[in-house]
Amino acid sequence: MNTQKNQNTGSTTTLSQWLSHLESIHPSAIDMGLERVKSVANAMGIHLKDALLITVAGTNGKGTTCRLLEQAMLAQGKTVAVFSSPHLVSYCERVRLNGELAEESAFCRTFELIEKARGDITLTYFEFGTLAAMKMMQDWGVDVAVLEVGLGGRLDAANILDPDLAIITTIDLDHQDWLGDTREAIAREKAGIMRKNGKAVIGELLPPSSLRDVVSELDVDARWAQQDFFIVENTAPDNSPSTSRTWQWKGKHTEFTQLPYPHIPQQNVSTALAALELLNLLPDETAIKHIIANTRLPGRQQEISHNPLVVVDVAHNPQATKAMREWLKRYPASKIRVVAGMLKDKSIVETLAPLSSLNAQWYLASTSGPRGCDADVLAGALLDAQLDKSYIKTFSDVTNAYKAARNDYQEGELILVFGSFVTVAEVLDYTNANEQQ
Repeated sequence: MNTQKNQNTGSTTTLSQWLSHLESIHPSAIDMGLERVKSVANAMGIHLKDALLITVAGTNGKGTTCRLLEQAMLAQGKTVAVFSSPHLVSYCERVRLNGELAEESAFCRTFELIEKARGDITLTYFEFGTLAAMKMMQDWGVDVAVLEVGLGGRLDAANILDPDLAIITTIDLDHQDWLGDTREAIAREKAGIMRKNGKAVIGELLPPSSLRDVVSELDVDARWAQQDFFIVENTAPDNSPSTSRTWQWKGKHTEFTQLPYPHIPQQNVSTALAALELLNLLPDETAIKHIIANTRLPGRQQEISHNPLVVVDVAHNPQATKAMREWLKRYPASKIRVVAGMLKDKSIVETLAPLSSLNAQWYLASTSGPRGCDADVLAGALLDAQLDKSYIKTFSDVTNAYKAARNDYQEGELILVFGSFVTVAEVLDYTNANEQQ
Protein backbone atom coordinates (compact mmCIF):
# COMPACT_ATOMS: atom_id res chain seq x y z
CA MET A 1 0.00 0.00 0.00
CA ASN A 2 1.30 3.41 -0.97
CA THR A 3 1.57 5.80 1.97
CA GLN A 4 2.09 9.51 2.41
CA LYS A 5 2.97 11.62 5.47
CA ASN A 6 0.15 13.85 6.74
CA GLN A 7 1.78 16.92 8.28
CA ASN A 8 -1.42 17.90 10.09
CA THR A 9 -1.75 14.69 12.06
CA GLY A 10 1.85 13.48 12.10
CA SER A 11 0.60 10.04 11.11
CA THR A 12 1.38 7.89 8.10
CA THR A 13 -1.67 8.10 5.84
CA THR A 14 -2.89 5.66 3.20
CA LEU A 15 -5.35 6.64 0.50
CA SER A 16 -8.10 4.92 2.47
CA GLN A 17 -7.22 7.00 5.53
CA TRP A 18 -7.13 10.17 3.46
CA LEU A 19 -10.62 9.44 2.10
CA SER A 20 -11.95 8.88 5.60
CA HIS A 21 -10.41 12.21 6.60
CA LEU A 22 -12.02 13.99 3.64
CA GLU A 23 -15.43 12.61 4.57
CA SER A 24 -15.04 13.95 8.11
CA ILE A 25 -13.90 17.55 7.54
CA HIS A 26 -17.04 19.03 5.98
CA PRO A 27 -20.51 18.86 7.54
CA SER A 28 -22.30 18.06 4.28
CA ALA A 29 -21.60 16.02 1.15
CA ILE A 30 -22.73 18.86 -1.13
CA ASP A 31 -22.02 22.57 -0.61
CA MET A 32 -22.96 24.52 -3.72
CA GLY A 33 -20.77 27.50 -4.61
CA LEU A 34 -17.35 28.09 -6.15
CA GLU A 35 -15.70 30.71 -3.93
CA ARG A 36 -14.14 28.27 -1.45
CA VAL A 37 -12.72 25.90 -4.05
CA LYS A 38 -11.57 28.82 -6.25
CA SER A 39 -9.67 30.32 -3.32
CA VAL A 40 -7.76 27.09 -2.72
CA ALA A 41 -7.09 26.61 -6.45
CA ASN A 42 -5.69 30.14 -6.68
CA ALA A 43 -3.52 29.58 -3.61
CA MET A 44 -2.08 26.48 -5.30
CA GLY A 45 -1.69 28.12 -8.71
CA ILE A 46 -3.89 25.50 -10.33
CA HIS A 47 -4.61 26.00 -14.03
CA LEU A 48 -4.84 23.91 -17.17
CA LYS A 49 -4.06 26.68 -19.66
CA ASP A 50 -1.46 24.55 -21.43
CA ALA A 51 -3.96 21.77 -22.16
CA LEU A 52 -7.02 21.49 -24.39
CA LEU A 53 -9.67 21.56 -21.67
CA ILE A 54 -13.06 19.90 -22.22
CA THR A 55 -15.79 20.07 -19.56
CA VAL A 56 -18.68 17.60 -19.81
CA ALA A 57 -22.05 18.07 -18.06
CA GLY A 58 -25.36 16.25 -18.38
CA THR A 59 -27.88 14.05 -16.60
CA ASN A 60 -26.72 10.86 -18.31
CA GLY A 61 -23.93 9.88 -20.66
CA LYS A 62 -21.07 11.97 -19.27
CA GLY A 63 -18.74 9.08 -18.45
CA THR A 64 -19.11 7.28 -21.76
CA THR A 65 -18.80 10.51 -23.77
CA CYS A 66 -15.57 11.28 -21.91
CA ARG A 67 -14.36 7.74 -22.58
CA LEU A 68 -14.79 7.94 -26.34
CA LEU A 69 -13.14 11.37 -26.44
CA GLU A 70 -10.24 9.94 -24.45
CA GLN A 71 -9.82 6.97 -26.79
CA ALA A 72 -9.99 9.16 -29.91
CA MET A 73 -7.35 11.54 -28.57
CA LEU A 74 -5.06 8.69 -27.50
CA ALA A 75 -5.34 7.21 -31.00
CA GLN A 76 -3.85 10.46 -32.29
CA GLY A 77 -0.84 10.22 -29.98
CA LYS A 78 -1.95 12.83 -27.46
CA THR A 79 -1.47 12.57 -23.70
CA VAL A 80 -4.92 12.60 -22.11
CA ALA A 81 -6.19 12.83 -18.55
CA VAL A 82 -9.82 12.32 -17.49
CA PHE A 83 -11.55 13.17 -14.21
CA SER A 84 -14.87 11.41 -13.56
CA SER A 85 -17.10 10.41 -10.68
CA PRO A 86 -18.36 8.53 -8.84
CA HIS A 87 -16.17 5.43 -8.87
CA LEU A 88 -17.34 1.83 -8.85
CA VAL A 89 -14.68 -0.19 -7.04
CA SER A 90 -11.55 1.93 -6.54
CA TYR A 91 -11.25 5.67 -5.87
CA CYS A 92 -8.37 5.66 -8.36
CA GLU A 93 -10.98 5.26 -11.13
CA ARG A 94 -11.72 8.97 -10.72
CA VAL A 95 -8.55 10.05 -12.53
CA ARG A 96 -7.10 8.36 -15.59
CA LEU A 97 -3.85 9.20 -17.37
CA ASN A 98 -3.60 7.81 -20.91
CA GLY A 99 -6.33 5.30 -20.10
CA GLU A 100 -4.70 3.99 -16.90
CA LEU A 101 -5.88 4.65 -13.35
CA ALA A 102 -3.84 7.16 -11.37
CA GLU A 103 -1.62 5.78 -8.61
CA GLU A 104 -2.75 5.90 -4.98
CA SER A 105 0.49 7.68 -4.08
CA ALA A 106 -0.30 10.49 -6.54
CA PHE A 107 -3.61 11.12 -4.78
CA CYS A 108 -1.96 11.07 -1.36
CA ARG A 109 0.73 13.57 -2.35
CA THR A 110 -1.81 15.90 -3.91
CA PHE A 111 -4.29 15.65 -1.03
CA GLU A 112 -1.50 16.72 1.31
CA LEU A 113 -0.76 19.79 -0.84
CA ILE A 114 -4.44 20.74 -0.81
CA GLU A 115 -4.69 20.21 2.94
CA LYS A 116 -1.79 22.62 3.50
CA ALA A 117 -3.14 25.20 1.06
CA ARG A 118 -6.73 25.31 2.27
CA GLY A 119 -5.99 26.66 5.76
CA ASP A 120 -9.37 27.12 7.47
CA ILE A 121 -11.35 26.89 4.21
CA THR A 122 -13.78 23.96 4.24
CA LEU A 123 -13.90 21.65 1.22
CA THR A 124 -16.27 18.78 0.49
CA TYR A 125 -15.07 15.29 -0.40
CA PHE A 126 -15.90 15.98 -4.06
CA GLU A 127 -14.21 19.39 -4.10
CA PHE A 128 -11.03 17.91 -2.63
CA GLY A 129 -11.05 15.26 -5.34
CA THR A 130 -11.70 17.76 -8.13
CA LEU A 131 -8.81 19.98 -7.05
CA ALA A 132 -6.57 16.93 -6.79
CA ALA A 133 -7.47 15.86 -10.33
CA MET A 134 -6.73 19.31 -11.72
CA LYS A 135 -3.41 19.57 -9.90
CA MET A 136 -2.35 16.09 -11.06
CA MET A 137 -3.26 16.91 -14.67
CA GLN A 138 -1.31 20.16 -14.47
CA ASP A 139 1.75 18.39 -13.06
CA TRP A 140 1.57 15.74 -15.77
CA GLY A 141 1.52 18.43 -18.50
CA VAL A 142 -1.14 16.65 -20.54
CA ASP A 143 -2.20 17.68 -24.03
CA VAL A 144 -5.90 17.10 -23.30
CA ALA A 145 -7.76 17.37 -19.98
CA VAL A 146 -11.36 16.14 -19.75
CA LEU A 147 -13.39 17.10 -16.66
CA GLU A 148 -16.70 15.40 -15.95
CA VAL A 149 -19.10 17.56 -13.94
CA GLY A 150 -20.32 15.91 -10.77
CA LEU A 151 -23.58 17.77 -10.20
CA GLY A 152 -25.26 20.37 -12.39
CA GLY A 153 -22.63 22.59 -13.96
CA ARG A 154 -22.73 26.24 -12.97
CA LEU A 155 -21.77 25.67 -9.32
CA ASP A 156 -19.84 22.43 -9.71
CA ALA A 157 -16.18 22.44 -8.66
CA ALA A 158 -15.15 21.36 -12.17
CA ASN A 159 -16.43 24.73 -13.41
CA ILE A 160 -13.72 26.87 -11.78
CA LEU A 161 -11.60 26.59 -14.96
CA ASP A 162 -12.60 27.97 -18.36
CA PRO A 163 -12.99 25.14 -20.90
CA ASP A 164 -12.04 25.26 -24.55
CA LEU A 165 -15.15 23.19 -25.21
CA ALA A 166 -18.29 22.61 -23.15
CA ILE A 167 -20.33 19.46 -23.78
CA ILE A 168 -23.85 18.84 -22.51
CA THR A 169 -24.86 15.23 -23.08
CA THR A 170 -28.48 15.00 -21.89
CA ILE A 171 -30.96 16.86 -19.72
CA ASP A 172 -33.56 15.17 -17.52
CA LEU A 173 -35.00 15.42 -14.03
CA ASP A 174 -32.40 14.40 -11.45
CA HIS A 175 -30.99 16.02 -8.30
CA GLN A 176 -34.07 18.28 -8.24
CA ASP A 177 -33.34 19.40 -4.67
CA TRP A 178 -30.21 21.13 -5.95
CA LEU A 179 -30.86 21.93 -9.60
CA GLY A 180 -34.57 22.73 -9.86
CA ASP A 181 -37.67 20.69 -10.60
CA THR A 182 -38.05 21.42 -14.32
CA ARG A 183 -35.94 20.58 -17.35
CA GLU A 184 -35.78 24.31 -18.12
CA ALA A 185 -34.19 25.08 -14.74
CA ILE A 186 -31.83 22.10 -14.89
CA ALA A 187 -30.73 23.07 -18.41
CA ARG A 188 -29.73 26.53 -17.20
CA GLU A 189 -27.62 25.02 -14.42
CA LYS A 190 -25.85 22.69 -16.84
CA ALA A 191 -25.36 25.51 -19.34
CA GLY A 192 -23.29 27.24 -16.67
CA ILE A 193 -20.20 25.44 -18.00
CA MET A 194 -20.39 27.50 -21.20
CA ARG A 195 -18.34 30.65 -21.64
CA LYS A 196 -18.84 33.91 -23.57
CA ASN A 197 -17.91 33.35 -27.24
CA GLY A 198 -16.94 29.79 -26.40
CA LYS A 199 -17.63 26.48 -28.10
CA ALA A 200 -20.24 23.89 -27.11
CA VAL A 201 -21.76 20.60 -28.24
CA ILE A 202 -25.26 19.62 -27.10
CA GLY A 203 -26.19 15.95 -27.39
CA GLU A 204 -29.69 16.28 -25.88
CA LEU A 205 -32.26 15.40 -28.55
CA LEU A 206 -34.98 17.64 -27.09
CA PRO A 207 -33.14 20.64 -25.61
CA PRO A 208 -35.20 22.97 -23.40
CA SER A 209 -35.61 26.53 -24.68
CA SER A 210 -33.55 27.82 -21.73
CA LEU A 211 -30.51 26.06 -23.16
CA ARG A 212 -30.91 27.81 -26.49
CA ASP A 213 -31.36 31.08 -24.61
CA VAL A 214 -28.01 30.69 -22.83
CA VAL A 215 -26.24 29.82 -26.08
CA SER A 216 -27.68 32.97 -27.65
CA GLU A 217 -26.92 35.17 -24.61
CA LEU A 218 -23.27 34.08 -24.57
CA ASP A 219 -22.79 34.01 -28.38
CA VAL A 220 -21.62 30.42 -28.12
CA ASP A 221 -20.52 28.51 -31.24
CA ALA A 222 -22.75 25.49 -30.61
CA ARG A 223 -23.38 22.22 -32.43
CA TRP A 224 -26.79 20.67 -31.75
CA ALA A 225 -27.93 17.05 -32.04
CA GLN A 226 -30.58 16.61 -34.77
CA GLN A 227 -29.53 19.94 -36.26
CA ASP A 228 -25.76 19.79 -36.79
CA PHE A 229 -25.11 16.07 -36.23
CA PHE A 230 -27.31 13.01 -36.70
CA ILE A 231 -27.53 9.25 -36.31
CA VAL A 232 -28.93 7.34 -39.29
CA GLU A 233 -29.71 3.64 -38.92
CA ASN A 234 -28.71 1.43 -41.83
CA THR A 235 -31.38 -1.04 -42.91
CA ALA A 236 -30.67 -4.72 -42.31
CA PRO A 237 -32.66 -7.96 -42.47
CA ASP A 238 -34.71 -8.53 -39.32
CA ASN A 239 -32.92 -11.81 -38.63
CA SER A 240 -29.40 -10.42 -39.00
CA PRO A 241 -27.25 -10.54 -35.84
CA SER A 242 -26.76 -7.25 -33.99
CA THR A 243 -22.99 -7.60 -34.41
CA SER A 244 -23.33 -7.24 -38.19
CA ARG A 245 -25.60 -4.19 -38.15
CA THR A 246 -24.14 -0.78 -38.91
CA TRP A 247 -25.15 2.86 -38.63
CA GLN A 248 -24.21 6.23 -40.08
CA TRP A 249 -23.06 9.44 -38.46
CA LYS A 250 -23.52 12.76 -40.21
CA GLY A 251 -21.80 15.84 -38.83
CA LYS A 252 -21.47 19.44 -39.99
CA HIS A 253 -18.74 18.61 -42.52
CA THR A 254 -18.13 14.86 -42.13
CA GLU A 255 -20.04 11.65 -42.76
CA PHE A 256 -19.27 8.07 -41.67
CA THR A 257 -21.44 5.41 -43.31
CA GLN A 258 -20.61 1.96 -41.92
CA LEU A 259 -20.00 2.30 -38.18
CA PRO A 260 -20.18 -0.70 -35.83
CA TYR A 261 -22.65 -0.68 -32.97
CA PRO A 262 -20.89 0.54 -29.81
CA HIS A 263 -20.60 -0.97 -26.32
CA ILE A 264 -21.67 2.40 -24.91
CA PRO A 265 -24.84 4.43 -25.69
CA GLN A 266 -24.96 5.31 -29.37
CA GLN A 267 -26.04 8.93 -28.82
CA ASN A 268 -23.01 9.52 -26.58
CA VAL A 269 -20.76 8.28 -29.38
CA SER A 270 -22.50 10.73 -31.71
CA THR A 271 -21.99 13.62 -29.26
CA ALA A 272 -18.30 12.79 -28.86
CA LEU A 273 -17.84 12.67 -32.63
CA ALA A 274 -19.47 16.10 -32.94
CA ALA A 275 -17.06 17.44 -30.32
CA LEU A 276 -14.07 16.02 -32.16
CA GLU A 277 -15.31 17.52 -35.42
CA LEU A 278 -15.76 20.96 -33.84
CA LEU A 279 -12.20 20.76 -32.49
CA ASN A 280 -10.84 19.60 -35.87
CA LEU A 281 -9.61 16.42 -34.17
CA LEU A 282 -11.77 13.83 -35.87
CA PRO A 283 -9.80 10.71 -36.91
CA ASP A 284 -10.47 9.07 -40.27
CA GLU A 285 -13.25 6.49 -40.68
CA THR A 286 -10.98 3.46 -40.31
CA ALA A 287 -9.66 4.73 -36.98
CA ILE A 288 -13.14 5.76 -35.82
CA LYS A 289 -14.53 2.28 -36.52
CA HIS A 290 -11.77 0.72 -34.43
CA ILE A 291 -12.29 3.23 -31.60
CA ILE A 292 -16.06 2.68 -31.47
CA ALA A 293 -15.72 -1.10 -31.60
CA ASN A 294 -13.24 -1.13 -28.72
CA THR A 295 -14.49 1.62 -26.39
CA ARG A 296 -15.98 0.28 -23.17
CA LEU A 297 -16.53 1.67 -19.68
CA PRO A 298 -17.08 -0.41 -16.53
CA GLY A 299 -20.67 -0.38 -15.35
CA ARG A 300 -22.10 0.80 -18.68
CA GLN A 301 -23.75 -1.97 -20.70
CA GLN A 302 -20.95 -4.14 -19.36
CA GLU A 303 -21.08 -7.90 -19.92
CA ILE A 304 -19.36 -9.39 -16.88
CA SER A 305 -20.21 -13.03 -17.64
CA HIS A 306 -21.20 -15.06 -20.69
CA ASN A 307 -22.52 -18.18 -18.97
CA PRO A 308 -24.70 -17.04 -17.36
CA LEU A 309 -25.04 -13.94 -19.54
CA VAL A 310 -24.83 -10.99 -17.13
CA VAL A 311 -25.00 -7.32 -18.08
CA VAL A 312 -24.55 -4.52 -15.52
CA ASP A 313 -25.44 -0.86 -15.98
CA VAL A 314 -25.51 2.08 -13.57
CA ALA A 315 -28.79 3.48 -14.99
CA HIS A 316 -30.66 5.18 -12.14
CA ASN A 317 -33.15 7.66 -13.60
CA PRO A 318 -36.08 7.61 -16.08
CA GLN A 319 -34.10 8.81 -19.09
CA ALA A 320 -31.51 6.08 -18.58
CA THR A 321 -34.05 3.26 -18.22
CA LYS A 322 -35.97 4.40 -21.30
CA ALA A 323 -32.69 4.10 -23.22
CA MET A 324 -32.04 0.76 -21.52
CA ARG A 325 -35.36 -0.59 -22.77
CA GLU A 326 -34.14 0.08 -26.32
CA TRP A 327 -30.63 -1.37 -26.06
CA LEU A 328 -31.93 -4.48 -24.33
CA LYS A 329 -33.60 -5.37 -27.64
CA ARG A 330 -30.16 -6.30 -28.98
CA TYR A 331 -30.12 -9.29 -26.63
CA PRO A 332 -32.24 -12.17 -27.98
CA ALA A 333 -32.97 -13.43 -24.46
CA SER A 334 -35.94 -15.69 -23.78
CA LYS A 335 -36.33 -14.08 -20.36
CA ILE A 336 -34.61 -11.40 -18.29
CA ARG A 337 -33.81 -11.80 -14.62
CA VAL A 338 -33.56 -8.23 -13.30
CA VAL A 339 -31.50 -7.46 -10.20
CA ALA A 340 -32.31 -3.91 -9.07
CA GLY A 341 -31.25 -1.78 -6.13
CA MET A 342 -31.76 1.98 -5.93
CA LEU A 343 -31.22 4.98 -3.69
CA LYS A 344 -34.21 6.55 -1.97
CA ASP A 345 -33.61 10.06 -3.33
CA LYS A 346 -34.17 8.94 -6.92
CA SER A 347 -37.43 8.97 -8.94
CA ILE A 348 -38.12 5.31 -8.28
CA VAL A 349 -41.59 4.92 -9.80
CA GLU A 350 -40.66 6.78 -12.99
CA THR A 351 -37.31 4.95 -13.27
CA LEU A 352 -38.78 1.45 -13.01
CA ALA A 353 -41.86 2.14 -15.17
CA PRO A 354 -40.14 1.81 -18.60
CA LEU A 355 -38.97 -1.71 -17.68
CA SER A 356 -42.15 -2.96 -16.00
CA SER A 357 -43.47 -4.60 -19.17
CA LEU A 358 -40.35 -6.69 -19.81
CA ASN A 359 -40.66 -10.46 -19.83
CA ALA A 360 -38.77 -10.56 -16.56
CA GLN A 361 -38.44 -11.94 -13.07
CA TRP A 362 -37.43 -9.20 -10.61
CA TYR A 363 -34.92 -9.62 -7.78
CA LEU A 364 -35.20 -6.43 -5.75
CA ALA A 365 -32.50 -5.55 -3.24
CA SER A 366 -32.29 -3.19 -0.31
CA THR A 367 -29.30 -0.84 -0.46
CA SER A 368 -27.39 0.28 2.62
CA GLY A 369 -26.20 3.67 3.85
CA PRO A 370 -28.03 6.93 4.57
CA ARG A 371 -29.37 7.07 1.00
CA GLY A 372 -30.24 3.38 0.87
CA CYS A 373 -33.70 2.28 -0.22
CA ASP A 374 -35.65 -0.74 1.06
CA ALA A 375 -36.50 -3.41 -1.50
CA ASP A 376 -40.17 -3.19 -0.52
CA VAL A 377 -40.28 0.38 -1.86
CA LEU A 378 -39.13 -0.88 -5.26
CA ALA A 379 -41.67 -3.70 -5.10
CA GLY A 380 -44.42 -1.18 -4.41
CA ALA A 381 -43.39 0.84 -7.46
CA LEU A 382 -43.62 -2.23 -9.70
CA LEU A 383 -46.98 -3.23 -8.23
CA ASP A 384 -48.20 0.31 -8.97
CA ALA A 385 -47.10 -0.31 -12.57
CA GLN A 386 -49.48 -3.32 -12.61
CA LEU A 387 -46.77 -5.97 -12.42
CA ASP A 388 -48.01 -9.22 -10.87
CA LYS A 389 -46.43 -9.87 -7.47
CA SER A 390 -45.48 -13.42 -8.55
CA TYR A 391 -42.75 -11.84 -10.69
CA ILE A 392 -41.19 -10.03 -7.72
CA LYS A 393 -38.77 -11.27 -5.06
CA THR A 394 -37.16 -9.06 -2.42
CA PHE A 395 -33.78 -9.43 -0.70
CA SER A 396 -31.93 -7.77 2.15
CA ASP A 397 -28.93 -6.87 -0.02
CA VAL A 398 -27.69 -6.84 -3.60
CA THR A 399 -25.37 -9.84 -3.31
CA ASN A 400 -28.15 -12.17 -2.17
CA ALA A 401 -30.46 -10.91 -4.90
CA TYR A 402 -27.75 -11.51 -7.50
CA LYS A 403 -26.95 -14.99 -6.20
CA ALA A 404 -30.63 -15.91 -6.38
CA ALA A 405 -30.87 -14.68 -9.98
CA ARG A 406 -27.83 -16.77 -10.91
CA ASN A 407 -29.27 -19.84 -9.20
CA ASP A 408 -32.54 -19.46 -11.16
CA TYR A 409 -30.84 -18.70 -14.49
CA GLN A 410 -31.52 -20.94 -17.47
CA GLU A 411 -29.72 -21.07 -20.80
CA GLY A 412 -30.84 -18.41 -23.26
CA GLU A 413 -31.77 -15.91 -20.55
CA LEU A 414 -30.15 -12.63 -19.50
CA ILE A 415 -29.37 -11.34 -16.01
CA LEU A 416 -29.57 -7.54 -15.88
CA VAL A 417 -28.17 -5.62 -12.89
CA PHE A 418 -28.98 -1.91 -12.57
CA GLY A 419 -30.29 0.89 -10.35
CA SER A 420 -27.26 2.70 -8.91
CA PHE A 421 -23.48 2.80 -8.80
CA VAL A 422 -23.54 1.04 -5.42
CA THR A 423 -25.66 -1.81 -6.83
CA VAL A 424 -23.32 -2.42 -9.74
CA ALA A 425 -20.26 -2.03 -7.50
CA GLU A 426 -21.53 -4.72 -5.11
CA VAL A 427 -22.02 -7.18 -7.98
CA LEU A 428 -18.58 -6.36 -9.40
CA ASP A 429 -17.03 -6.87 -5.95
CA TYR A 430 -18.78 -10.24 -5.63
CA THR A 431 -17.67 -11.27 -9.11
CA ASN A 432 -14.05 -10.25 -8.54
CA ALA A 433 -13.92 -12.04 -5.19
CA ASN A 434 -15.25 -15.28 -6.67
CA GLU A 435 -12.97 -15.13 -9.71
CA GLN A 436 -9.96 -14.96 -7.36
CA GLN A 437 -10.97 -18.07 -5.42
